[in-house]
Formats: sequence, structure tokens, C-alpha cells
Amino acid sequence: MCDTLVARGTGAAKGAMVFAKNSDREANEAQYPFFAPAAAHAKGERLRCTYIEIPQAAHTHAVLLSRPFWMWGAEMGANEHGVVIGNEAVHAKIAPSSTPALIGMDLLRLGLERGASAAEALDTITRLLAEYGQGGNCAHKGRFEYHNSFIVADAAEAFVLETVGREWAVERVATKRSISNTYSIGRDYERLSAGAENLAREHGLLTRGETFDFADVFANRKRSALASGHQRWCRTTALLDARQGGLGAAGMMAFLRDHGAQAARRPDWRPDGILGGAVSAHSTYGPVRRFGQTTASWVAETDGTRMVHWLTGTAAPDTGIFKPVFFGPGWTGAAIPDFGPAPSDIFDPRTRWWRHERLHRAVLGNYPERMAAFAGERDRLEASFVERVEAILRRGGSADEATALSRAIWREADRAEDRWLDLVKKVPENPAYRPSGPMAAHWGGLARQARFPG
Repeated sequence: MCDTLVARGTGAAKGAMVFAKNSDREANEAQYPFFAPAAAHAKGERLRCTYIEIPQAAHTHAVLLSRPFWMWGAEMGANEHGVVIGNEAVHAKIAPSSTPALIGMDLLRLGLERGASAAEALDTITRLLAEYGQGGNCAHKGRFEYHNSFIVADAAEAFVLETVGREWAVERVATKRSISNTYSIGRDYERLSAGAENLAREHGLLTRGETFDFADVFANRKRSALASGHQRWCRTTALLDARQGGLGAAGMMAFLRDHGAQAARRPDWRPDGILGGAVSAHSTYGPVRRFGQTTASWVAETDGTRMVHWLTGTAAPDTGIFKPVFFGPGWTGAAIPDFGPAPSDIFDPRTRWWRHERLHRAVLGNYPERMAAFAGERDRLEASFVERVEAILRRGGSADEATALSRAIWREADRAEDRWLDLVKKVPENPAYRPSGPMAAHWGGLARQARFPG
């Protein structure tokens, strides 16, 4: 389960746009930053997506993506023109299709590869949705099919797109908006697919003469509640609304680390049991088992001329640190940092994602005290990263300077995480904060599946 946020215009500190997403997937489903350069393609060339082939476009834009290791598509990403997209699973009264088609993550990547603006990316997704539909297993283990919603944004405008099968509704974002695993476009849609109302009538969800409310008609509220979708949407909406003045990258980072209103009032909070409105999620057990956890996090910010992306490249943003990538408008010639080898679902210390899991999973053994061992240094270091990036922006630094800074910060962050792991190992277990039996058993099973070292 996921959460995506955007602020633009007066809602953004730089007056253009700031975007953020936590991607919540299965705990061993490693995700990694992936760069694909712009490319020209021969006439008649075919493109293999996760499950199906479609005609390739004549030209594809350069994209930076956060990809679950096993699929062609991506959970979130950006292109060279400054378009950013994040998607969510949403649950409708009409069952999603299990027939392999385009999955939501494929549609996200296709929108970025083929859309030079938010509007163009949006049109790409809706056109491909109408032609090929959405469907197929989206789970790493087991089966999980779902419909999708998206935030699609650039420096000029932002949209929420919510879908049911091949049908959809679009809402234009005025200043601030978030989406989660729940339908949220009601009657205030700007555009509606031609077949949306007919689909509702065919399934007995709408009678003639009744006012069409997209969310009320289609949403499966009980299924969304199991994923805490509505609760998290309310939480992210409240976080956005409570912020006075424009939001910047640092503010969005804080939102992605949020564990909900209850956790904010409890210094001894730990991720064990129902997480409810937690935006930053850890896989856990409770009266209702929560399978997913935050496996990658992304913040993007632009003033309309230059764009900076902040990626964790790891799970659990509360135990990780955001690092800059200079990509998109204003950075022609800037190089992407070395993200290292791609991970899989088996522990591999050569990969950044799995190296971080040593820290993350150690913290879970005594969350309050082990987080306290390094959170202050993490915050100070991250603030210094933000200041160094702001400094290069203020003086109009070159692409070469940006490349050098980004590479240096990623190396510095890696060294810091190694140091924090040493600190955490010195904090003993505390019976007061020890994971519950179900929580410990759950993570023990995950460790065995991933061949994670004891």
C-alpha cells in the first residue's frame, strides 16, 4: 500500500511543485533506482511490458524510476522533462481483472517514457488503458490484482487520475493533494471517461437521474479499510493542510516518515500491530496482518527551471536517509549517481537495498532506543545535504558540479549507514520494546525466505 502527495503553486515553497511518494510493497520485494536514457525506436518495434507486448513508440524520453526488481514498470519516477508520477492500488466494488494486461506500474512508466508534460503523460495513460486495459498479478508472492490511481505532475500543473478497469476520472490539483489506497475523486472531476457511468449502471451501482459521484459509486470501502487506505489518506491530507506556507523537500521527507497521529504523541511507539494511519510502514502482525511495508521513498522538487530528486534507494525512510539526484530540467549533461547492482528478493550485501536492511531489521528489535541512537545524526546529515544542494542551486552551479556533489553525498550516506549499524548493535534488546511473538515470527519467516544473515 502506498501514499503519494503533491503541492504546487502557493502550496510549494519554490512556487512550482514538490512531489513525494512512499512505495509500500512486500518486505523482501527489493526496489531500486533505475535510469533509462532517451531512445529512438525502429518502426514496427514491439515493447515487452511486465506481461504483454505493445507497439513501441518512435521516441522514448529518458526516465529515472524506482522499480520493484521483478517487473518492467515502476512504482514512481520522473522523466527528463520534469514529469513525475506515483501510483496507488485502489479497490472497487467491481473486481479487477486477473487476465494479464498492463499493470499500473507499466502504465506509470509508459506515461513517463511517452509524455513530455503532465497533460501528455496523463493522456498517454488513459489512451493505453482504453486500448489494452489493466490486469494481471501485481504481487511478488501470491496473488494481488487491483485497479490504480495516479498523481501526475510537472512544474505547470498536476492531476489525480483514478481508474476502474478501462474507465477513469481526472481531477486537477489546485494547490495540495494526496492519494492513498482509496478512491477520492467524488463529483469534482474535470474529465470522465466516456464509459464510466455506463459501467456503473451495468453493475447496478448507479440509476438513471442519480448524480454521479465517482468515489461513492465505485469504492469498496471495506476492502480499502483493510489496507488502511482511507485512514492514511485522511492523515496525509491533514499533514498537508496543517502546513502553513509552501512545502519544500524537507517537509515532504518528514511526511514520508510519519507514523500517524498516535505515534506522534508517544515517544515509545514501535511498529508492532495495526499501523493504522502510518505513512511510513513496517511489515507487521496485529489483529489484522499488514503485509506491506515502505520499500522505497522519493521526493522531487522544482522551481520551474531546475529539478532535484531525493531518493532513499532503500526501505523504511525512518531508518534511512534521502540523497539527491540532479535529473530533468536544468541539468543537461549531469550524470546519474552509481546506484550499484540491482537487488533481488535474496539478501545480497553488494546491493544498497539489502545493505540497508541490516540496519532496518536491527532497529526493529528495539525500535525506540535504537532509532534514538542515530536519528539525530541522520537528521543533521540530511539537513546538510539539503543545504549543500540549495547552495549549488543559489549560485547556479554547473552540471559537472551537481554530478560531483550527488556522487559524494551518496558515498557519504553509505558510510553513515555503516556507522549507524555499529551504533545500533551496541544498543541491547529491552524487554519493554521487544517485538511481540507474532511480529518476531513474521520477520523470522521473512529472514529465512531471503536468506538474511542472523
